[in-house]
Amino acid sequence: MSTAIKGLKPSLVWKYFAEIAQVPRPSKHEERIVKYMLDTAKKLGCEAKKDRFMNVVVSKPASKGREKVAPLCLQGHLDMVCEKNADKKHDFMKDPLELVRKGNMLMANGTTLGADNGIAVATMLAIMEDKSLEHGPLELLFTIDEETGLTGASNLGGDLLKSNTLINLDSEEEGALYVGCSGGRDSLATWNVNFENSPADSVAVQVSVKGLKGGHSGLEIDKGRGNAIKIMNRVLIELNAHGSRLSVVNGGNKRNAIPRECVAQLFVPKANLDKAKTAVAKMNETIKAELATVEPDLAITLQVQKAGKGKVIAKSFQNKITQTIMSLPHGVLKMSADIPGLVETSTNVAVITTTNKAIVMSTSQRSSVASELLEAVQTVSTIFRLGGAKVENSDGYPGWKPNLKSPILNLAKKTYKQLYKKDPHVKAIHAGLECGIIGEKFPGMDMVSFGPTIEGVHSPDEKLHIDTVDKFWKFLLGILKSAK
Repeated sequence: MSTAIKGLKPSLVWKYFAEIAQVPRPSKHEERIVKYMLDTAKKLGCEAKKDRFMNVVVSKPASKGREKVAPLCLQGHLDMVCEKNADKKHDFMKDPLELVRKGNMLMANGTTLGADNGIAVATMLAIMEDKSLEHGPLELLFTIDEETGLTGASNLGGDLLKSNTLINLDSEEEGALYVGCSGGRDSLATWNVNFENSPADSVAVQVSVKGLKGGHSGLEIDKGRGNAIKIMNRVLIELNAHGSRLSVVNGGNKRNAIPRECVAQLFVPKANLDKAKTAVAKMNETIKAELATVEPDLAITLQVQKAGKGKVIAKSFQNKITQTIMSLPHGVLKMSADIPGLVETSTNVAVITTTNKAIVMSTSQRSSVASELLEAVQTVSTIFRLGGAKVENSDGYPGWKPNLKSPILNLAKKTYKQLYKKDPHVKAIHAGLECGIIGEKFPGMDMVSFGPTIEGVHSPDEKLHIDTVDKFWKFLLGILKSAK
């Protein structure tokens, strides 16, 4: 057993955390951890079953005198994000994690720790083993592939669970109760454009928008940060007035990230080159002034290229594309009326790429309200179609609308106040959680999400705050003991 967990409480949780750190469990490669779960459940005398997608459900009978309590489901995911430092030699398909304790922090040596969501797995294993606990009938749900598509939760059978109440253990801030998350869908537009030779007496130039912060398209969408594609489009429209012709435009790289950079190749009439340079310089000053507080490093530049000739997009397509992008909304569409400061609905103009035959644009829409998500998708798709693009929409994933009258939320709030003499923070997140999918699979499921404090998830800097694990454990046991 790892010396990093020596003496830590609760001992059972830390024992299992160290054990599963020895079991490789990359997303989409959960076979070994699934076998471990099934073998451990059998050893502990608990009934366990695996569905055809490798999700696992373990049943633990009620403690004596609690048999008539309604069944309750605890849920977490088995997979982990596998990232390491460049100089670290580690094979996530076969090597165990090396646990390191630094004061109040538990880390891994040069790799992700897997506390997301290994701490939930370890906690449920400890509950499986501990016969002294007071609780009603429990269903312990372990899903797979949360990190790379939520496919385990998405493929759960609607008859897999008996519980009508679920506690998700995949949050990362002790003292916070999460009661909602956004759903999301992507809208993809394709313009099959015609290309032609660049005009005679024109000069090739490259226009760049760089230096933006970018960020997660859900968690940072309300920060007022610049969108490189939208900014570039303003510049392109300004240059249209000087006869510029668009050849290539590429910006952004992920549908769930606010684009930080965008680069365009254009041909400008020689006679208008100085005017084009002046126009770009002026746009740089104007937009830097608009975003001075949030984007101090923004830079919009024009550089003359050596290329003498090239291909440009037919002018009719160029105008349609720039006008469409100008019309697209980006950012917050609606704030929650129930939870102050929570973004309810948003959209992100995410990626634009140029191929030999087309210009393709990806956008993403998010909302915790299904009808608002549909409206956002319809709005963006309609604008694309009016601009002459072919549109595809992903199926996406559902949101989880906050219910501040939730019985499990109220029990959690009461339990936390009794234990720690202060109120927990009730929150929602403008990003996807498995709760959204599970709520759709099991209509009427009453849910709440919480966990200990974890920093730097998805990176080798991942840190689990040791002291918060004991508080998390006692809080969870208090809820199980009080559940009716």
